[in-house]
Amino acid sequence: MARFTNKVVAITGAAGNLGRAVAARFASEDAALVVIDRDAERAAALAGELPGDHLGIAVDLLDAAAVKTALASAAGRIGTIDVAVALAGGFDMGPPVHETEAEAWERMHRLNIGTLLPLLAAVTPGMIAQGSGKIVTVGAHAALKGVAGMGAYCAAKSAVMRATESASAELRGKGINVNCVLPTILDTPQNRTAMPKADPGKWVALDDLAAAIAFLASDDARAVHGALLPVTGLS
Repeated sequence: MARFTNKVVAITGAAGNLGRAVAARFASEDAALVVIDRDAERAAALAGELPGDHLGIAVDLLDAAAVKTALASAAGRIGTIDVAVALAGGFDMGPPVHETEAEAWERMHRLNIGTLLPLLAAVTPGMIAQGSGKIVTVGAHAALKGVAGMGAYCAAKSAVMRATESASAELRGKGINVNCVLPTILDTPQNRTAMPKADPGKWVALDDLAAAIAFLASDDARAVHGALLPVTGLS
């Protein structure tokens, strides 16, 4: 089933583990992709590996002006962006809240909400103009509440969730769906190395999370607004 024929999908953090799975999922459903990563070579390589015509670009997602310029250029080359998937982010464990340095709070903020807001600023006006669009963000199931040793991360992902809900409330009347996935631990090589005694069978497979993201980005989810969708694995 090709739900994204004639649709342009922009994906941040596309050259990472999850990004590659998400990009492959959209490409398999006939989307044209704008593959966004910090590394130009990795972005270009991924765009070239996937079936179809895609564009790989490198941009600093913390630079709002650069993001706007890059995505406007991409839209001029490949078409108006119909779907934006914000995968860029980061995770760190930390000390207790009272011992966490300001830089740790700021770093988690930059990597998670700081990389999202410039993307929203760049793609939303075009979606409003065309009267349609889908935006999917990535929160964290752990950040539904505060967790010991994860104060800065939980706070940053909470900001992502609240921004998603607010944007949804603002844009649902303009034909734009804004939703968020909340995964638990992802089954990646890095997580297997970091937690060798854990059972990865209880984690979230990247392809399963990619499928959930593709659902929220499709017209199958046209009646879904402001959802925080838990994606918690098979067991």
